[in-house]
Amino acid sequence: MTASVSELYGPCEPYDLVVIGAGSAGLAGAVTAAEQGLSVALLDSSPQAGGQFYRHPAPAVGAVRPEALHHDWSSFAEWRRRLAASGITHLGGHHVWTVTRENTGPTEESAGPEGEAAGPWAVHALSGADGHDGRSVRLRARAVLLATGAYERQLPFPGWTLPGVVGAGGAQAMLKSGLVLPGKRVVVAGSGPLLLAVASSLAAAGARVPAVIEASGYLRYARHPVALAANPHKLVEAVVHGAALARHRVPVRVRSAVTEVHGTDRVEAVTVSRLDRDWRPVPGAGRRIECDALAVGHGLVPQIELATSLGCATRPLLDGTSALVLDGLQETSVRGLWAAGETGGVGGSQLALIEGELAGIAIAARLRARPVPGGSVRVLRRRRDRMRAFADVMSAAHAPGSGWPHWLADDTDVCRCEEVTAGQVREAVAEFGARDARSVKLLTRAGMGWCQGRMCGSAVSCLAAGSGAAQPLAERRPFAVPVPLSALSALGTSGSPEGDAGPDLGARADN
Repeated sequence: MTASVSELYGPCEPYDLVVIGAGSAGLAGAVTAAEQGLSVALLDSSPQAGGQFYRHPAPAVGAVRPEALHHDWSSFAEWRRRLAASGITHLGGHHVWTVTRENTGPTEESAGPEGEAAGPWAVHALSGADGHDGRSVRLRARAVLLATGAYERQLPFPGWTLPGVVGAGGAQAMLKSGLVLPGKRVVVAGSGPLLLAVASSLAAAGARVPAVIEASGYLRYARHPVALAANPHKLVEAVVHGAALARHRVPVRVRSAVTEVHGTDRVEAVTVSRLDRDWRPVPGAGRRIECDALAVGHGLVPQIELATSLGCATRPLLDGTSALVLDGLQETSVRGLWAAGETGGVGGSQLALIEGELAGIAIAARLRARPVPGGSVRVLRRRRDRMRAFADVMSAAHAPGSGWPHWLADDTDVCRCEEVTAGQVREAVAEFGARDARSVKLLTRAGMGWCQGRMCGSAVSCLAAGSGAAQPLAERRPFAVPVPLSALSALGTSGSPEGDAGPDLGARADN
């Protein structure tokens, strides 16, 4: 029997606003909009709000002090309290796979300022663990806020597919949500400020961290004294993490990288190599470190697939990734579609909260046809611009060097899902003329697996370019996550997202 809309989710559609992502940006945006009178639905693939930064154990785990692994927990606790009191429809365990625009004639509610047709948005999601409980959901809304965050960038090297190798962010997620360590002796490696936070958290939880291996360095920050002076809290964070590492006697090695993992059934040791300024390993400078786990990551990639599928404009970042082009009030180049947080460039939780709050205010003003409040918005915009300037410095400081492909042997897997090796990618470039990631994908299947290129996309793009330099990634895809055929069949007779928007909210695809 199919449950009604109200039985499943509460208020009926269309919502004023659907927010996709319940991390810092989405939480702030949803709460701010709801407190200004909008009806809001907040969707996230996780059952709990908080995103990656405020990830915490489920109540069943029985954690006594979940705040112990976080800083600024009080801020999250206050936003979560406001969420509970807001009347927002919070849909955890919902995986949004596409957003479409329903084509209708101009109406009083949907028309733009010139009266152009602008129908409501349709947000399509699958519910349950990995979206596989059989329920296909569609929500309609007058506006959409994308707060989808980012995913971790991985650069491959020999042995990176061994059990015991996890993403740096993945290690942090294991600890924050499950109170589980990836190993007893964990090397933390890659590039970016996340490494310091991960290493200090692992050490505080009882892991032995032989070293933090940073491929770049920290001297580049000194070239931007204005951005540093405008963001003293970032220096405080670095000092806190540095003090924690010193207390646990964890050395930090800069201009170095893990270039090989050793072991048979799982990680037994890693080779750490000194790097030149282009990230090429210095001959004879390798050192072996015994460990049973490796937490590795080379920064974060804005998760913008939903936006690019709708034609939103993007801009290249200094670390070779792409972010959305946003106006002063967080609206994308597509009217009625806003974005906040890492979608506009990776900048951390505090920046995401500010951008989410700014977007919530702007959306409420637009939908209520009232002026944007000047004073509060000016303050938020100044804080945002200050933090965004630091984010640009951080992006440049930890950009991958062009020489990292020298880590790879020809038999090193680049695409784990499809088992495509570096040699196969190089052959596609040298022998068949591939010059971009899409061409390599068509020739080798790299990026066609379950992760849809999230693990290998950056590496394949760099190898396709031939120089190893990071290339902006802004590929347009019809689906943001893998979708079963049953969800597509439920869309209607047209069989495409551009046709009938699918079953009403709450309808099940049991048949």
